[in-house]
Amino acid sequence: MLDITSKEDVFNAIVDILERDFECSRESLVPDANLFEDLNLDSIDAVDLIVKLKKIAKLDVTPEDFMQIRTLRDTTEVVHRILNNQQN
Repeated sequence: MLDITSKEDVFNAIVDILERDFECSRESLVPDANLFEDLNLDSIDAVDLIVKLKKIAKLDVTPEDFMQIRTLRDTTEVVHRILNNQQN
């Protein structure tokens, strides 16, 4: 399980996954990047991203959480919130 506490740590973990597994350029991985429009991910890629995050961070992502995700910032916020809720 990842030892992530800050939003910056979460963001960096997501960026690492997107760069390594989805071949996104690091320069394009900014907080406001839209996963679908800017990074050219499709719905299958988005599910795959969540699965990868679930594996490394033991996340319990609900469909409601998944529906909130559009940008890297959204992804970071949702993952950070879930991690903090699991620790409490």
